[in-house]
Amino acid sequence: MGSSSNERADVKINGKTLAITSQSKLLWPDKALTKADYLTYLMKTSNRMLPFLRNRTLTVIRYPHGMLGESFYQKNCPDYSPDFIETHRSEGIDYIVCSNQETLLWLGNQLAFEFHIPFQTTSSKGPSEIVIDLDPPSRNNFNLAVHAAQILKEIFDRLKLISYVKTSGNKGLQLYLPLPENEFSYEDTRRFTKFLADFLVNKEPTWFTTERMKKNRGNKLYVDYLQHAEGKTIVAPYSVRGNKEALVATPLSWKEVKEDLCPEMFPLEVIEERLEKEGCPFDDFFKMKIKQPFEPVLNWLMEKGI
Repeated sequence: MGSSSNERADVKINGKTLAITSQSKLLWPDKALTKADYLTYLMKTSNRMLPFLRNRTLTVIRYPHGMLGESFYQKNCPDYSPDFIETHRSEGIDYIVCSNQETLLWLGNQLAFEFHIPFQTTSSKGPSEIVIDLDPPSRNNFNLAVHAAQILKEIFDRLKLISYVKTSGNKGLQLYLPLPENEFSYEDTRRFTKFLADFLVNKEPTWFTTERMKKNRGNKLYVDYLQHAEGKTIVAPYSVRGNKEALVATPLSWKEVKEDLCPEMFPLEVIEERLEKEGCPFDDFFKMKIKQPFEPVLNWLMEKGI
């Protein structure tokens, strides 16, 4: 894609022709990042993004004027979308399903920065993974998310659960546990996420809370176990966020989750080199679904009446 100043170019991907417009448009003024830079990023990371977007209803946040202007959520597929855009109707909404590069690039050209996905595919009968959202009050309190993640990693290891971690691209961390398809319900996973949240709050009540009302949380990290539910969404791995630094929701290795970690380490412009050097910590995520020993953990919780 490059950072050509050409305002329109026809690009052919997988036999589909896309009109790419306003390539020189400045999207992140503080970083001098243009639309061409953003579209190049999407194409370079597409093989890492698409497995998580594939066969999932998509909610995007669009920034028609880059970081300088207003943004808006988009759930319904617009009527001007090209014929190749796949949709899935759910609860009266025609959601876009982004399963291929041409759809991803078209969304990028529409200046969709944020890609939010549910915890299940269009054919799943229950959650495809568990995600625990660790939400500190601000980036200045990011160390609380690191501390919570380290405590939970100990629990996962003790329970022999396979876990992954990523930055939210904003101020928190999100922990992932892949699940075999169609084996567990949201009621099952809620039992587990509530157990984890209660454990954290009981262990460190001055640092962590499950209080929903922001004004009542003080300076504590919110353990958002309620976010993992049918109909709710989470930002997808490698999605760029709508903040002035162009930070990315970045998969991490667990060894990176330490005191000096901060979200600002992962802006859009470093991700490609990071992937080339280190690979993606989520590369084996889908292979681990059938290996995840969640059933014994669930049975243990039920036996304990938790």
